[in-house]
Amino acid sequence: MQYLKFILNIPELLLFAYLAFGVLYILLFSIAGLFKVKSNTKSVSKMERNFAVLIPGYKEDSVIIEVAKKALEQTYDKAKYDVVVIADSFEQKTLEALKALPIILIEVSFETSTKSKALNAAMAQIGDSYDVALILDADNIMESDFIGKMNQAFDQGFKVVQGHRIAKNTNTSFAILDAISEEVNNHIFRKGHRVLGFSSALIGSGMAFDYQYFKSTMANIKAIGGFDKEVELTLLRDGETIEYLDDALVLDEKVQKADVFANQRKRWLSAQFVYFKRFFWSGIKALFLKGNVDFFDKVYQMIAPPRVLLAGLVTVLTMISLVFQAFFPELSMLFYVPPLAWLVTFSAVIVAFFCAIPKVFYNGKTLNALLTLPKAFGLMFLSLFRLKGANKKFIHTQHGTINSN
Repeated sequence: MQYLKFILNIPELLLFAYLAFGVLYILLFSIAGLFKVKSNTKSVSKMERNFAVLIPGYKEDSVIIEVAKKALEQTYDKAKYDVVVIADSFEQKTLEALKALPIILIEVSFETSTKSKALNAAMAQIGDSYDVALILDADNIMESDFIGKMNQAFDQGFKVVQGHRIAKNTNTSFAILDAISEEVNNHIFRKGHRVLGFSSALIGSGMAFDYQYFKSTMANIKAIGGFDKEVELTLLRDGETIEYLDDALVLDEKVQKADVFANQRKRWLSAQFVYFKRFFWSGIKALFLKGNVDFFDKVYQMIAPPRVLLAGLVTVLTMISLVFQAFFPELSMLFYVPPLAWLVTFSAVIVAFFCAIPKVFYNGKTLNALLTLPKAFGLMFLSLFRLKGANKKFIHTQHGTINSN
């Protein structure tokens, strides 16, 4: 009878194992993120490199001019970097304003617009006189010494460096949640990973690459959505280490509305599933045949539960388990996983997030934003059932609509 109960409860056990491992994973790296990354003070080659600051944008008329102007205000030697705006479907007045700036303007047009196509088109035109390709989104604003800090990381011999993206705005509840989500990911998947010797995760912008390596890698990237994930997996499969600079800041606009949040997360979830299927077996082979733990770790991240879904599911299932134990003890005996196991898992989630969320967010505005967390969880959960075809079409996130609400 006990054996039959075990067989019938296999789905429950698999779900618990999946969620519990996900919790232990983020808990480990969240605690690690509390420590400092061991820095390498030895320079491999100290020099001022030539940077191509590549800014692809699709219909980003409302933000691109300010971003281009700010990008020109770096303390780095002006002769050592070019700002390259890649304009897809911009208005004519925006193009004229950009032409008046001391930047390189490249106009592109595609039947299906993607960031990878824009970047490849730009690099084909600007030539090979650069040492580093620095990628920004069309809404990103770098701190004044961002390029200088990136250059110093390349002095240490890294070919790929991710900067610290922080929120440009926290003006709505969803913007606050998005800002917190980004900082949690920075803490766990970037700083925490580097502390334990793993590569940092890429985030799509505020990142720099050895120019020739990036150009040759991008030539084989055909991604419509989540191009940074494909680049990241390719780099780690090749044995490269991705550095993370916690003190190199770049401002990024956070989503402010529920529908934008849902679309963005759907695109991200779809990309993760696509790349998990594509790289799963090569990740297994790399782990056992080459000992490439870094690459395998990244493949796992593609199928790991997103943080909002993880916290939401563990919370809901813990409450259900406790309710059944308190009010329906006879029915609770049907479950194989005891309430205590769910309670411990839930507690671990709380500790992981407590370690990862910056103290600046411990305020009344965040408390108010948490009231929308169930809605965010619901939107992400529903997105799981709407992923079909999401990675086969371009889903644009509109920027430049910051308001004071």
